[in-house]
Amino acid sequence: MSQKKARAAEGRVRTKEPDRSQGWLFKQMPEQLVEPEHPVRVVAAAVEALDLRGFLAGAKAVEGHAGRPVTSPRLLLALWVYGIQQGVGTATELARRCEEDRAYQWLAGGVKVSHDKLSQFRVEHLEVLQQVFTDVLSVLLQQGLVSLEQVAQDGTRVRASASAPSFRREQSLRECQEQAELHLQAVLAQKDDPELTRGQQATREAKARDYQARVDAALEAIKQQQARKKGADKEKVRASTTDADARVMKMADGGFRPAYNLQFAVAGEALGGPRTIVGVEVTNQGSDMGSVSPMVEQIEQRTGQVPERVLADGGHATCADVKQCAAKGLKRSFRCPSAWPRPGSRGTIPPR
Repeated sequence: MSQKKARAAEGRVRTKEPDRSQGWLFKQMPEQLVEPEHPVRVVAAAVEALDLRGFLAGAKAVEGHAGRPVTSPRLLLALWVYGIQQGVGTATELARRCEEDRAYQWLAGGVKVSHDKLSQFRVEHLEVLQQVFTDVLSVLLQQGLVSLEQVAQDGTRVRASASAPSFRREQSLRECQEQAELHLQAVLAQKDDPELTRGQQATREAKARDYQARVDAALEAIKQQQARKKGADKEKVRASTTDADARVMKMADGGFRPAYNLQFAVAGEALGGPRTIVGVEVTNQGSDMGSVSPMVEQIEQRTGQVPERVLADGGHATCADVKQCAAKGLKRSFRCPSAWPRPGSRGTIPPR
């Protein structure tokens, strides 16, 4: 679909778009905030060319109906892209820079953006963001800017937003479940309390239901883990009431903390130069073993192509990985240790 038609399709939704042509700062025109060659202009132009109609699906603020305009998804995406490019990874810091940093002020174009809005945008539109990632990667491949001749994979542990005391065994979670049910009943019994406003009551009820849902999710996680355990190990299984999907993993410093296993696949030249992320996989498995085949399948689904060669630690590959990669036609599957190849280096393992 052309950009003109795409804009027409999303035009029915009222959005708050940045205006970089008016003197909303009073002291100077927005265009004077950043020089013409500033990287933020490149980010804005790149996001402007994307089809972002998916972010507006289900929006209620349409022409002819009441409702607040939706904050521009192009603005929110551009803020996140530019922020990550500059090493900013939190919504709070992004919102602060929109008040103090000229580049972010130019990007916002007079639109007030809170950290809550930035957080919701990133969390609530995961599938759409995945599609945008795929679309951008497809364009890069079509323009010959990225090659899948060689792809390197490695992983890292990312600290989860869960504390160690939030992990409980099944018996403790059963008790929490009973307490959550009693608490919700008590909140509902005070529904007509004249000392509480409607908003306060709605907030209390929402928090009570949220805690109940998190306890239920932790119990379900316990069941899934127990199905993979045997004997006495089933009694040792624990899950978090804060983040049921998180697992305790060994971190890079040797300590054990709640975390996720984040795997990246990166395409680029063997001897250096720019590199592009072509695959991302997040799991709660503490081991990297067996992660290569799922990554190759994801790259194939995103691009319609299979990498010619995959470089990864020997600890990433099982025998099944080697066989599946060989069946897909990879010339060489794995290299150990994990690093981009250096001239004269050894250790390439051809598929069997």
